[in-house]
Amino acid sequence: MDRLDQIFSSFTSKSLFENKMVLQSNYSPNMILHRDAQIESVASILAPALRGERASNLFIYGKTGSGKTLSVQHVGAKILEKINSMGSDHLKLIYVNCKLKKVADTEYRILAELIHELGGSVPATGLPTDNVYTRFVDLIDNKKQMILIILDEIDQAVKKISDNFIYTLTRLNSELKNAQISIIGISNSLTFMDNLDPRVKSSLGEEEIIFPPYNALQLQDILKERAEKAFKAGVIDEGVIAKCAAFAAREHGDARRALDLLRVAGELAERENGNKISLIHIDAANQKIEKDKMLDIIESEPRQFQLVLLSIMQLDGGVNVEEGIFTGDVYNMYKEVCDKTSNEVLTQRRVSDILAEFDMLGIINARVISKGRQGRTREIKLMLAPAIKSKAFEILKKSLDM
Repeated sequence: MDRLDQIFSSFTSKSLFENKMVLQSNYSPNMILHRDAQIESVASILAPALRGERASNLFIYGKTGSGKTLSVQHVGAKILEKINSMGSDHLKLIYVNCKLKKVADTEYRILAELIHELGGSVPATGLPTDNVYTRFVDLIDNKKQMILIILDEIDQAVKKISDNFIYTLTRLNSELKNAQISIIGISNSLTFMDNLDPRVKSSLGEEEIIFPPYNALQLQDILKERAEKAFKAGVIDEGVIAKCAAFAAREHGDARRALDLLRVAGELAERENGNKISLIHIDAANQKIEKDKMLDIIESEPRQFQLVLLSIMQLDGGVNVEEGIFTGDVYNMYKEVCDKTSNEVLTQRRVSDILAEFDMLGIINARVISKGRQGRTREIKLMLAPAIKSKAFEILKKSLDM
């Protein structure tokens, strides 16, 4: 038996997992722990839709992995169940993930996705956006019905496009004769509403619900409940669940992060042909997820963010890097990269804002230093680990068609 056969045989003959799906992000549990109050609030706000009345627009925010999407989808499924039991079809629920590039990087594509979810179709490109809005209105206004539109990670769409599309969607009700639209916006950004046009803010934020982060004890409850279904009996060492919860509590109480840690730890233990998941596997899983998370962020950032990051990476590999990389250097290189890739050049102030966001994400470290009479500037240090620099560079080149 060759080495590959040995690897495949070890995976097919035994497994630490009973049902790995339970630990994945697309799994919907029957019971959502520690979110009763938030789920009841969402249900109370959306309940008028059962009578064919327009529900208030709802804005939900909280850190990543605080149960926002899971709770909204849970309430949505229960509403549709109730409607079906009443023998009615006057309510439709549409879910759009605004983080997906091919869905929500233009207003046109968001509308095309909404139309697709309603059973219609429009060409991938080519029509004026006004015509697509007309197609959407025609599709929903042919009978009396309520349309609940869930825009998950709505902040990502606004970052890529603008907040105009939200305002246009919320104003469509005045054009509709039979149908009505309610929007449920979900955001990981706690400050998202602060930066919106006041008209958009008032139309979207008719009702608001905050999802607080989970604490370590709540995360342990969630992990125990999932682990019982996910793994075979006796394969998890003592202290593993608590360590997973502690890591995730440190990361703003991110339940998704905790579940990923446990799943990846199980996969790593299996690769070693082990019979148990130990604390060592949690540490290894944590390192692996950190690396993957950074690459995911780089791949999903808007084009202008990628252009600025590529500029920093090119400077970081330059001959004068020992002298330091400063804000002005980054801006000059950024203009060159924009010229080579035929992209619009943003102002230096806007590029500074992007650098501040990179600093917050941990992609760079930006230290303010004084240059005497020349004033103050920021010294930029790239914080990507050597193991992911080359992968990040390839991602950027591919995304920017270089």
